[in-house]
Amino acid sequence: MAMAAAEESFVERGLFGGAITCCIPANFYDVSNIREVPNNQEAFVDPNRDESIIMELLEFKTDVVDERSSLWFLQDLAIEQGSEQTLVVELENGITTADVPNLEASIPVNVTVGTLAVAKARQGDDARNLVRVHLANIRLRGVETDVLITVYEPLIINERSQSAAVVGAGTTVPAALAGCMAAPDVLKLVLSTFRICDWSLFGYADK
Repeated sequence: MAMAAAEESFVERGLFGGAITCCIPANFYDVSNIREVPNNQEAFVDPNRDESIIMELLEFKTDVVDERSSLWFLQDLAIEQGSEQTLVVELENGITTADVPNLEASIPVNVTVGTLAVAKARQGDDARNLVRVHLANIRLRGVETDVLITVYEPLIINERSQSAAVVGAGTTVPAALAGCMAAPDVLKLVLSTFRICDWSLFGYADK
């Protein structure tokens, strides 16, 4: 999967105290500069488009099959959001080892893309936006950790959503027309530059 070019720049970010690094488009801001973020998360947002990137470190799910783990996590997200009835899966496992060059080929990585209707913060069902979710799961079995990288791409903003005040209600402007990197390419960028620099992050001196 070749990553399409974008007019915007990107920067390398040190995550979790620099233990992990990856590149993120420069138009995404670090959410921790605005509000508190859980210790197991790193979050970035483009407020002008209401797009976000979230990286999470979770306890390894031993009962989840590697080949479909990203689908499981997407379905779990939909349940958590009360949106399981609206989830439509569009793509599974559209990734190769070449897309994550800084990880050993033996580490399972897969991606699932789907759309679902979700509400911002504590807003109710009548304020749900239609969002495409690009979710990658990196399975670090040796350190008992599931890494989730999720890119949220709003497609339709509900007029009752708090996002409408900034982004505007209705169908969002395509990334190409806005001069931004498309959400699929944002995820590809993060994965292609994802690097674990310090394995002690997971409680291990070495992998």
